[in-house]
Amino acid sequence: MIVEAAAATAMAQCPECGTASGRVHSRYRRTLSDAAVAGRAMVLVLIVRRFFCGNTGCAAKTFAEQVDGLTTRRSRRTNQLTSMLTTIGLELAGRAGARLARRLGLAASRDTLLRLVRAVPDPPVGTVTVLGVDDFAVRRGRTYGTVLLDMSTHRPIDILDDREADTLAEWLSAHPGVEVITRDRAGAYADGARRGAPQAIQCADRWHLWHNLGQAVEKTVVAHRNCLREASTAATDSTVADQPATTEASSPAGTLPPVPAADPGDRYAQLRARTAERYHAVHELLDQGVGLRTIAKQLDIDRKTARRFAAASSPDDVIAAATSRAALLDEYAGHLLTRWNAGCTDIAVLTAELHQLGYRGSQRTVYRYLQPYRSDRKTPRPAAIPPAKPKIRAVTAWIMRDPDTLTGDDAQQLTAILDCCSQLAAVRRHVGAFAVMMRDRHGDRLPDWIAQVRAEDLPALHSFATGLEHDFAAVTAGLTLEWSNGPTEGTVNKLKHQKRQCFGRAKLDLIRKRLLLTHPTVSKLMAK
Repeated sequence: MIVEAAAATAMAQCPECGTASGRVHSRYRRTLSDAAVAGRAMVLVLIVRRFFCGNTGCAAKTFAEQVDGLTTRRSRRTNQLTSMLTTIGLELAGRAGARLARRLGLAASRDTLLRLVRAVPDPPVGTVTVLGVDDFAVRRGRTYGTVLLDMSTHRPIDILDDREADTLAEWLSAHPGVEVITRDRAGAYADGARRGAPQAIQCADRWHLWHNLGQAVEKTVVAHRNCLREASTAATDSTVADQPATTEASSPAGTLPPVPAADPGDRYAQLRARTAERYHAVHELLDQGVGLRTIAKQLDIDRKTARRFAAASSPDDVIAAATSRAALLDEYAGHLLTRWNAGCTDIAVLTAELHQLGYRGSQRTVYRYLQPYRSDRKTPRPAAIPPAKPKIRAVTAWIMRDPDTLTGDDAQQLTAILDCCSQLAAVRRHVGAFAVMMRDRHGDRLPDWIAQVRAEDLPALHSFATGLEHDFAAVTAGLTLEWSNGPTEGTVNKLKHQKRQCFGRAKLDLIRKRLLLTHPTVSKLMAK
């Protein structure tokens, strides 16, 4: 659709000096693409006049007139079409935006949309009193950036091209007036905030504090993992004692009378011995000054395996990880041995049933697990199946959760574990006290909490307390003030989504434009 029109103004202003002029130099036709009408592309043909500039000192001798709200210099689109394409590019980036534009009757390539996005000026930063800081990955493991957020409006205000302390300090020095800085536990941001805005209060994020506490609790549970087995055995013994005695006649067909269940850990005796031997061999070579690459070559192991042994403080740390991988089938042992005692000895059928229950291992693993219980072996079939030992992460989650939200079975297992292990019971008390302190904003209780943790034999919690003391002022502010770094974390998630949309063209300048210009407050200003 083609529409012809002509400007009706008597005078026009020179774009260089602003002088109004009515002397017409010439006329020409200007073709502009406009927004589609009823799905059909629209072309606007304007009869445009060229005027003489009346200012003799102006460098522009002539200039073309512009229609307010319709045209701009050197543009082949109307302002309305440019605004529409820019909005599409900001929301959907190149490929998806180009597809939508075609459906709307707006001819624009993906490169055109990205050029329009890059041409939009940055919104002004303004005065920021509460600043949120967090990092994000441009290329994971290689390139990182920093997101800055105005916490009062949740508006992204800038993106820095790294996550170094000097860069943040320089930005803060150029934008004075920041009173509170919310951040994670990163030392670079703490240093940059201290140098760039010494007057600001640094506020550690509560989620990261709780996450770090959970990591310390998990390490403690790993260190006392034998208590989990003792609690499981005690629960089994009490259950068997409460049940009425069974006779051989009442046993199901194909089973033997109940026999004492063997310790499942005995199945890993060979694995434990080999792991301990390898651990001592690695550390002997380390004490001699041998490098990890040479150690891996001498012991015929992978370099990552050598690094894992070198980082472990004792053989138990490596054995715990190894046995957890080997115990992939322990969770389904009850169902497996029950079906085996019922007479189902087809490994393929048993593996298919376990896959329906969530088992992710192979048929060969099931075969090796049942090999000791075959009829030609001396090992008797277990008639009483002991419950599986609770997993490390499950116990950690029970300790970290509110006791009122635990189910009856989980609460019962946790009570049995805490009764068997005084250290884990102490951890549960300290976690509850920290949760109350964080929920009710009682940062003044932090010194007492640290002192109580120091009084217990809990090395992992001691390390966590040491980290709190190194960042004591920010942690106290995080447990006292209302500010949290959650909005900044949400902005990082939005940025990840926008980066995936760009699909190979997610350079930092384009990511920055899309993030800064798609906030609702900025979109309203652009619409005006």
